[in-house]
Amino acid sequence: MTKKVVWITGASTGIGREIAKTFAKAGNIVVVSARRKSRLVSLVSEIKFAEREAVAFVCDVSSERSVMNTAKRIKEKFGTIDCLINNAGVTVFKSFLDTKIVDYDYVMDINLRGSFMCMKSVLPIMLKKNSGHIINILSVAANTIFENSSVYSASKSGLLSMSNSLRLELRGKNIKVTNIFPGAVETPIWDSKTRQKYKNRMLSPIDIANSALYTFNQPKKVLIEDIIIRPIKGDIV
Repeated sequence: MTKKVVWITGASTGIGREIAKTFAKAGNIVVVSARRKSRLVSLVSEIKFAEREAVAFVCDVSSERSVMNTAKRIKEKFGTIDCLINNAGVTVFKSFLDTKIVDYDYVMDINLRGSFMCMKSVLPIMLKKNSGHIINILSVAANTIFENSSVYSASKSGLLSMSNSLRLELRGKNIKVTNIFPGAVETPIWDSKTRQKYKNRMLSPIDIANSALYTFNQPKKVLIEDIIIRPIKGDIV
């Protein structure tokens, strides 16, 4: 069986890191990217130690030049990109009134604009070979109201609309678009106090990674459009 080349953004910590290890364990070639080189190096070493294939590229998804250059380097090294997992994401937990323009730009540039550019960078490759899969890691905040998360919710809602529109445009071209909506996951996106308080209620990154792999491993004719994953006790508010 031909190994699939899977590009995972925001792979240095949390969900992205676990997705990389899970996809590599399943026999795929994983390409991990993030802004922090040291954590990517340790991740690749861990994957290679398990006798799986991985490569890392430093990539800032808020930079068009960085995104396009990364996609180009992946194609040059492996000849293709079979799957893009848009996982890079940030937030600021502030009220609307306290949210500054710089906060807005920071969240939107990475969560929405960054995902847009990553999808733009891989689609020509996927369209040329008439196959591919884009998996966007969203959040239940895309369609659920939370206080002190207005810009984060807007970025995820925007990506949801963009993904759904893109999916319609790609009908008949054998390119899948899947949205995954995690509830609260124990990752560094939360402060230590919140993680300590709700740790036993939060999902684990492996829960999201397993769901992503499940959608990717479906037969060619099967598309899982959306997956919502919440802690059994509900959202953390």
